[in-house]
Amino acid sequence: MKQTSPCSARERKQSMAFDAGMLACMVHEIRTAALGGRIERVMQPERDEIILQIRSFAGGRRLLINAGANPRIGFTGLSRENPQQAPMFCMLLRKYLTGARLADVVQNGFERAATLTFDTRDEMGFACRRYLIAEVMGKYSNLIFAEDAVPDAPDGRLRIVSALKVVDFTTSSQRQVLPGMIYENPPAQDKRNPLAEDPDGFAAQYAAVPPDYPLDKFILSRYCGISAAVAREMVFIATRHTDTPARYADAATLWRGFEAAVRRIRENDYAPCLVLDGGKPVEYAFLPLTQYTSCEIRPFEEAWRLLDVWFESRDRDARLHQRAADILRLLTHTETRIRKKLDLQRSELADCEKATEYKRDGDLITANLYRLERGMEQVGLTDYENWNEETGEYGTVLIRLDRRLTPAANAQKYYKKYAKARNARVELTRQIALGEEELTYVYTIFDALTHAETAADLAEIRDELYRSGYASRMKGYVAPRKQPAPVCAKFRTPGGFTVLCGKNNLQNEYITHRLAQKNDYWFHAKGVPGSHVLLVTDGREPGDEDFTAAACIAAHFSKAAGGSQIPVDYLLARNVRKVPGGKPGFVIYHTNWTAYVTPDAERVAAMRI
Repeated sequence: MKQTSPCSARERKQSMAFDAGMLACMVHEIRTAALGGRIERVMQPERDEIILQIRSFAGGRRLLINAGANPRIGFTGLSRENPQQAPMFCMLLRKYLTGARLADVVQNGFERAATLTFDTRDEMGFACRRYLIAEVMGKYSNLIFAEDAVPDAPDGRLRIVSALKVVDFTTSSQRQVLPGMIYENPPAQDKRNPLAEDPDGFAAQYAAVPPDYPLDKFILSRYCGISAAVAREMVFIATRHTDTPARYADAATLWRGFEAAVRRIRENDYAPCLVLDGGKPVEYAFLPLTQYTSCEIRPFEEAWRLLDVWFESRDRDARLHQRAADILRLLTHTETRIRKKLDLQRSELADCEKATEYKRDGDLITANLYRLERGMEQVGLTDYENWNEETGEYGTVLIRLDRRLTPAANAQKYYKKYAKARNARVELTRQIALGEEELTYVYTIFDALTHAETAADLAEIRDELYRSGYASRMKGYVAPRKQPAPVCAKFRTPGGFTVLCGKNNLQNEYITHRLAQKNDYWFHAKGVPGSHVLLVTDGREPGDEDFTAAACIAAHFSKAAGGSQIPVDYLLARNVRKVPGGKPGFVIYHTNWTAYVTPDAERVAAMRI
């Protein structure tokens, strides 16, 4: 049995971190801070994400409801870029909810669903209520806008007005979500509500458990709304192990751990925490996860701040795959094509090594024309340049001949093969160098995609690919007539110096060749794709901390990010030269220094302005 629960990929994969307990925690936060608040603005930055700007006595808050790859509900402090034209669902919510007051927020039983009730007015000016139902259930997540089925005499039934994801009969035969239909709760699981459980009922469930069955799996299989991490924590509280089988505990012992976790939900006594392994978030919950004794446990006073830390990179990756699917597909196909072409060219180059053999065979045939005649298929000739010291004899070469040709014509045939192989070696060497250069360029685009943060960043990458010769593979893309100036990332060092960082090749070129002054310092991770980083001096001399900070930024925004002791080259910007005829972002330099740094993502984020 394990006394501690390591931060393993297997356990994280099985986690359902945003469980019903976490939803109860978020509902409590929303009720505490935003109940009675007025909706000032409705935004839909992504196709499956809604943000409500709420103004209450506690101040302004942004309530995020995500029904996509990372479903959740809660406040957020992360900024989102809104599309120029709002989707239809967003326009509908603006019509009916702008100016409305948040009257109530309740969790639907102990399921991962919550109903937000708004006091507003209808088209005639009469008071009425509208509802937003957030179903946070993995791939079945949805956001449903509803109203009272009988407005004049509300009876608890709700009629669907619209939904973020419409579910018809072709999608689900059990439950449809269509405008005009009466809203029905998601199908109930064949599990018990942990909030309604008592010791006797728990003991009855425990009595049916096989002796070798793990206790955490028993909790997951019998009770709804509990994540794997919370189930293990219940077992750990009771037995000080996470994989205890039923034979080593009894119902009363396990009930102690089960009740300790459930009581926090009943009493709204939440203590959200984040588990970090080597600085990387690996787990979170609404209660302290004491099972992770070998990892850092970071407590949060407000759960929404925890969710921002957990989902920031995950949301960015999800948005990247949604918005940049065409770019990723183009780059993947291009990489495969180049690799296949390079393998073929290297194979042909290996064949060119036989050029000297072709010349030797031609010379031997020419020297022995008097011994040969038409119709011969092969001949063994003495090679006077190949002396075997062991045998004391010259080597013999077996040469294949074309019986249809004269001996002189056979010699010319070998000379032609020699000339072809010699010329092919030169051309193939050049083509392989070009292919490797293009592959390196493709890798820089892959790296730029990992740093893309906004739709403008992706637009710059698309424009770069279009202008770099990939237009024929970008169907439907129309290059803008006037490209706006790139907007690069900005940082502030401890010494007060400004640092500019390019997130793609266009921004790199703009920083290095347009913004850089001769006394500014230029940084780049050594030997790997990465961002151009410029330390703006404004005529002053930076200190050691400023150089280290700029080097950390360059290492963080490179393919080597996440490593330790990453080499970063730096030099005066005036010594950086653009490669003549090269791809965007390619430069050459010689007079440089090299620093070795281990970047800290949190420190880099703290320096950003």
